Amino acid sequence: MEPKPAPSRSIPTVHFPLLIAHCLRLTVCCLILTALLASCGLPATPTPTLAHTPSSTRSPIPSPTATTTATLTPSPTLSPTPAPTQTPYIVTATSASTPIPRGLFILSLIDNGYTHLFAYSPLTLTLTRLTADSWDDITPALSPDASQVAFTSRRNGYWDLYLLELETGMVTRLTDTLAYDASPSWSPDGRWLAYESYVDDNLEIFIHSATDPDQPPNRLTEDSAADFSPAWSPQGRQIAFISDRGGTGEVWLADLDQANITRINAGAQGNASHPAWSPDGKELAWALTDASNGLSTIQVWNASAPGSPPRAIGVGDWSIWQDATHIATRISTANQSYLTAYAIPSGNLSLPPFLLVGALRGLSHGLAFLPEPLPLPYQAAAAVTPTALYQSVVSPQPGIPTRRASLVSLEGVQAPYPQLQDAVDESFLALRRSVAAVSGWDLLASLENAYVPLTTPLDPGLGEDWLYTGRALSLDPALAETGLIRMVREDFGEQTYWRIYIRTRAQDGSQGEPMHQMPWDFSTRYSGNPTAFEQGGSLMSNLPDGYWLDFTALARQYGWERLPALSNWRTYFTGTRFNEFALTGGLTWREAMLDLYPPEMLMTPTVVIPPTRTPTRTPWGYKTPTPTRTPTPHPTFTSSP
Repeated sequence: MEPKPAPSRSIPTVHFPLLIAHCLRLTVCCLILTALLASCGLPATPTPTLAHTPSSTRSPIPSPTATTTATLTPSPTLSPTPAPTQTPYIVTATSASTPIPRGLFILSLIDNGYTHLFAYSPLTLTLTRLTADSWDDITPALSPDASQVAFTSRRNGYWDLYLLELETGMVTRLTDTLAYDASPSWSPDGRWLAYESYVDDNLEIFIHSATDPDQPPNRLTEDSAADFSPAWSPQGRQIAFISDRGGTGEVWLADLDQANITRINAGAQGNASHPAWSPDGKELAWALTDASNGLSTIQVWNASAPGSPPRAIGVGDWSIWQDATHIATRISTANQSYLTAYAIPSGNLSLPPFLLVGALRGLSHGLAFLPEPLPLPYQAAAAVTPTALYQSVVSPQPGIPTRRASLVSLEGVQAPYPQLQDAVDESFLALRRSVAAVSGWDLLASLENAYVPLTTPLDPGLGEDWLYTGRALSLDPALAETGLIRMVREDFGEQTYWRIYIRTRAQDGSQGEPMHQMPWDFSTRYSGNPTAFEQGGSLMSNLPDGYWLDFTALARQYGWERLPALSNWRTYFTGTRFNEFALTGGLTWREAMLDLYPPEMLMTPTVVIPPTRTPTRTPWGYKTPTPTRTPTPHPTFTSSP
């Protein structure tokens, strides 16, 4: 049989007029739907907008070029494909919403035992070390022409002002005094510097020539209160600064023409810090820490409308202008710091948070560029490999299982149990030596607690405290009553932390720095003030005099982190935990406990009540006694005569 021929398949004819009519109907339906959405107050399908980026600020990464060529591809299947869902009408503040301004950040960061200067540009330069010597360099300030950096250094043993030439890396000395000179701010013409100096047991504002080091400085403020953090207006005739004349840190303005000083943020409930002028001098920004919740925000004040209140831009505790529409700031957590920036006035993030290598000690920005290749001083500083502050050594002990850590005794330390876990004792000893060298006295020679055995109960609320792990220590709280240590309250979210400052032995400027943060006074809870009692204390009325060492920042370099206070610290003094530090090493509390103890030691046995030998009668409660019959009295008859 001959095979049957395959049936022929005819290709259907496409009716183009009918197809065009369907397309027109679909277009009309879309227009009607858009009109209905608009009449109901709902936006139509959001259309992405392309933000214009100036050629001078565009990223060097090329973007794909859009083409208008359309290609028709056959659909592989006729089954309907569900459309992707999205959450409409949500605006997210991202760095892509606004371009990143060009320029150079000059930062002062704690770097492996010392504070050094760094340069950073989000678009062109990674974080680069500029100084790497065995002394501290803090509070940098770029000159108006971006050719010099004024900063404070302790390279001669005392805090003095210096000038750094960005082109060559050469450093020249500007002041030579025993007093603490810091926080320089340039005049618009680059000929003068306003700075803070610690004289007469107080911080005051001075003005010094930036071109003639031999010229004596001029004193701007002279008050019993502390005046610090000057910021010279770009218009040249005003200097903003922080003062505690009103009891808390507030922003004040010195008019150089009228020779008067006025307060800007009178009545603000909090402490202000780090004022900074916009490039055109029309706005002034500062950080304000709320006294009620500890939240720090960036405030912007319109100088052309002095009576208007400042407006909050975003979270931050240090402000610096990048240009007229961007403010850079520091965002701090309990043990880390980030650099970010906001766009003005929208408040959108223009710079994603950038983790800093250490605590921030100064911040400046300007249209400056480092020469290429880098000068030899910069190359030498960038190539330095910091040596470790300590080397942890774990020595096996006889009788201790291999996977179990041992305790090491601390020589010369007074504590109920002067021991720490073998993995952290080297860090403690290195921190102890550093504190003694920088402050002049051995703070860690006497501790309230180091290691605490499981058989020793701590105060209520400290059942799972890090002192049980052998990785924590608590300072002697009696030092707070003697005035040798001060506590500064810092809130992050719902948790309260404390920054510890210790008074240095030498008070001539060779050790420590003056305090710029208002300490917390726990004793006012007993002063009879209901507000202070409910808040667990209050801020001190003025800054303590003398020179102080930031123990919290120093301990963080050696891995020791502060712990949050308990939620009831306002009514329970032990719950403050202001004196406790722990070297967690990235472990949880249970993991740290398992380094010392077997798992069975962490199990809480269930209490079983044994039966009594003699059965006890079940009480029936109170039972009214049975009433007894009371005899009724009868009348007595008296015989008549």
